[in-house]
Amino acid sequence: MNILFFGPNGSGKGTQGAILKDKYSIAHVESGAIFRDNIAGGTELGAKAKAYIDKGDLVPDEITIPMILDRLKQDDCEKGWLLDGFPRNRNQAVKLDEALKAEGITLDIVIEILLDKEIAKNRIMGRRLCVNDNNHPNNIFIDVIKPDGDKCRVCGGELKTRADDQDEDAISKRHSIYYDATEGTLASTYYFKDLADREGKIKYIELNGEPSVKDVTEELVSKL
Repeated sequence: MNILFFGPNGSGKGTQGAILKDKYSIAHVESGAIFRDNIAGGTELGAKAKAYIDKGDLVPDEITIPMILDRLKQDDCEKGWLLDGFPRNRNQAVKLDEALKAEGITLDIVIEILLDKEIAKNRIMGRRLCVNDNNHPNNIFIDVIKPDGDKCRVCGGELKTRADDQDEDAISKRHSIYYDATEGTLASTYYFKDLADREGKIKYIELNGEPSVKDVTEELVSKL
C-alpha cells in the first residue's frame, strides 16, 4: 500500500510511521532525507536543489516533486511506501497528485493525525532525553511517561533536553505552517480528503493523536 502521512510536530507521526514500516515492510520516505541523499549523491536534481538551499531559498516544486517520484520508484518501494513531510501546502498537494497520476503511481491511503496545537507544542517542549538511551520515553506533560523527578522513568539515568525542543518561537513557526487551513499543510490534507470523497479511490483515515502511542497504533492498524 502507498500511504501519505500527515500530522503536526509533536503528534507522534514519526513514531507511527516507523511502526508501519516494520509491520508492513514498506519504505518510510521522508522528504528531508530525499534532499540530503540527492545532494550527497551528486545527482543533477541534488545540485539544483543545493543551489537554492545555499542561498537560503525554498527549493521549487519543479525540483522537489521529481526527486520524490524518483525515490518512490526505487526497489525498496515496490511493496509500498509511506511519504512523510510533503506536501506542505495546497499547491504542492495539487502538483503531487497530478504528478503521481501522470506516472501511474497509485496513492492508496492518506492518514491524518489530529492533535490540538497547544497539546502538540507541550509534547515537544516536554520531551526529555535519557543520557543512557534516547529511546526511553520521558515527557513531563504526559502522565504515563512522566519522568521520576529529574531522572529517567525507565533506568534512573540523567535527563537532558534538545535545544530545538525548547525554542518556542521555532515550534510556533512550524505549527503556523501546519495548522494553516487556507494555504498551509492542513489545506493539503483537505485537498486529499475532498479527493477521497469525490473519486472514491483513496482511503482517508483520521486518528485522534491524544491517546498513548499504543492506543493510536491499535486504532491505526484496525482502520488499515
